[in-house]
Amino acid sequence: MQVQLYKVKVTDTDSEFDGQLVDIVITDGIITDIHKTTKAGEKKPFSLKSGDETLELNEEVSISPGWVDIFADYREPGYEHKETLETGMAAAAAGGYTDVLVLPGTDPVTSTKSAVQYIINRSTGNIVNLHPTGAATQKAEGKELAEMLDMYTNGAIAFTDGWKPIQNAGLMLKVLEYVKSFDGTILQMPVDTALSAGGLMNEGIISTSLGMPGIPVLAETLMIYRDIELLRYTGSKLHITGVSTAEGIDMIRNAKAEGLSLTCSVTPYHLALTEDALTTYHSAYKVTPPLRGEADRQALITAINDGTIDCIATHHRPHEWDAKTKEFEYAADGMAIQELCLNILCTALPNKTRLAALLAHNPRKIFGLPACTITKGSNAAFTLYTTEGTTTLPADKRKSMGMNNPFLGKELAGRVTGICNNGKLNLNKQ
Repeated sequence: MQVQLYKVKVTDTDSEFDGQLVDIVITDGIITDIHKTTKAGEKKPFSLKSGDETLELNEEVSISPGWVDIFADYREPGYEHKETLETGMAAAAAGGYTDVLVLPGTDPVTSTKSAVQYIINRSTGNIVNLHPTGAATQKAEGKELAEMLDMYTNGAIAFTDGWKPIQNAGLMLKVLEYVKSFDGTILQMPVDTALSAGGLMNEGIISTSLGMPGIPVLAETLMIYRDIELLRYTGSKLHITGVSTAEGIDMIRNAKAEGLSLTCSVTPYHLALTEDALTTYHSAYKVTPPLRGEADRQALITAINDGTIDCIATHHRPHEWDAKTKEFEYAADGMAIQELCLNILCTALPNKTRLAALLAHNPRKIFGLPACTITKGSNAAFTLYTTEGTTTLPADKRKSMGMNNPFLGKELAGRVTGICNNGKLNLNKQ
């Protein structure tokens, strides 16, 4: 397969062409030629040619190393009525992702080497690479350590109990100590379930006016404080995902300044939405951690700009229609937004200069994935995207099986043009 790209802007700080318009030739999955675009001032649009397939756009198109989603729930095996690995990978490709870290909350839970190998084998030959995360505790029950070393040696890229963060401090201490022996990384959501029990949304004036039980900021900050203290004690590596509060991000900022091996990520919906969305009582906006106030949202955007937040994690959590269409109290948590992550970010973020760092460079470094550089001789594993123009994804055109995407049918900024990986090309021609 040969792919020719004309007039594409490189967003790759590791490339000598970073920030430049270039022409690229890819042959059999390798970048065989790359040079600065000649006559760049001509008003010729970006163009791509692959065999008989061509694509031309009038917007400026950027190319970055392939994006990585570090927290996605594809539900197979056990919950294929919500999402399968096949539909999950299709959604990832449409959203611009070449690599996805898959959560272990399946049935059975990914807590053995055979479960890890199942996921790796299922993604072999696909344009999207799946990287299984192993459960940190047996069956993700938070009671006893799982065989993390066995899973690690068979391909598990990190360890987490996913939507059920480890509550027992003594067990969390052992988990951090255990993975240190092989330089492993723990993924943890900052949720104290004792303090958040029964809560349906952010605790505050709006929850009171709506008569809904609230989840206090303390449910997040107490867990962050505890885990930072345990991290300081063990000297291990921890990634906190789904930070949603100004107080929480300040604690992480201070801990990182101290030099701890701490990284963090935020979801697109915490950057785009606030608790005001819950005034409709629409269960589509019921997520964990909950949507917070405008001051929290602005604090997260500030943390994006100053580099405190390392990655974007979609927290892709697909559900069938029945799981969400019921009384708010009983509706399932989560959104299935992997396909529209870029668009949500382009709509929410005034400054888009860190997109490649958040989606590609940082997650690859944190989780030890192969570096991808836009340079001659490198593997062609990249994402094409534009922050210009708009995208509207109708419900009947989505790739994910998940019905719980409140952004479907809405006009959003930006567009994923396509991905190239493993010698394959996937284009979005919306």
